[in-house]
Amino acid sequence: MSDTADLVAEIEALEDKLARAKASITRRFIGQERVVELTLTALLCGGHALLIGLPGLGKTRLVETLSTVMGLQGNRIQFTPDLMPADILGSEVLDTAADGSRAFRFVPGPIFCQLLMADEINRASPRTQSALLQAMQEHVVTVAGQDRPLGPPFHVLATQNPIEQEGTYPLPEAQLDRFLVQIDVPYPDRETERNILLATTGVSEEAATEVFSVAELLAAQTLLRRMPVGESVVEMILDLVRAFRPEEPGVSDRVAETVAWGPGPRAAQALMMTVRARALLQGRLAPSVEDVLNMARPVLSHRMALTFAARARGDSLADLIDDTAAGLIRAEAAA
Repeated sequence: MSDTADLVAEIEALEDKLARAKASITRRFIGQERVVELTLTALLCGGHALLIGLPGLGKTRLVETLSTVMGLQGNRIQFTPDLMPADILGSEVLDTAADGSRAFRFVPGPIFCQLLMADEINRASPRTQSALLQAMQEHVVTVAGQDRPLGPPFHVLATQNPIEQEGTYPLPEAQLDRFLVQIDVPYPDRETERNILLATTGVSEEAATEVFSVAELLAAQTLLRRMPVGESVVEMILDLVRAFRPEEPGVSDRVAETVAWGPGPRAAQALMMTVRARALLQGRLAPSVEDVLNMARPVLSHRMALTFAARARGDSLADLIDDTAAGLIRAEAAA
């Protein structure tokens, strides 16, 4: 019983700290509560996030604010077509000592940080994009045959412009799957945009303050994994992920006709983690089925693809995810 009481006390203390972190972030990144919640979710889960939105919506400002509030050392890389893997990972240089002897010395690249902003990641060539694959999955960089560890913590927050496609290289499926969530950054509503105008065009601006330290963030990530998850939530996660695999027995005709390939086990793992994080951010001790439905789009939309015919018809992955999830709820209620 004491272990349960201790866990409850730790969760409640973390919930209070997260509330202060959100308040600090929204002083500089005004409004967009859903975007803030999802980025914090990625950090709490120890994962990476893909921010998709048009230029000028504050994506860079959000990542800079997060690094301050969460106490992380942040670096930013502007991805361009001529960027090389060594520009990200680092390289070995030949040093000559005073006695004339020579030796190679490793010069670390900007990836050696705790929060990496990969700005416009789809503008780099596939060769350069692939330089991030090992780092994102294994938190290790291999240069000149030697493994060099990253972090912990190590997080990548990458941005993409959803409209501009000229001179871009779409991320391969293997790399998309390494992003815990896809976060769509929409235009602000009128009242939010008014607040942004007033807050950012004066002589001074609000400053974010540090709320977490690195040790506290790592402790929060460990605590998240200790949160209990009910059997109904686990079953809903499994039902939802398996409902989008076109070759799965009993899948709906709509999914079988419109989905080219569906989410794998990593999607189920991502849902299991993100529903816990959402419960924490909402001030609850355990996740619910509603959390699974809420996280379905951010977790699944970049882990699936529509068939050519479905794209030609103008079908939407977002609508498919919402409708399928609603159908599962109706089926559960009727059972």
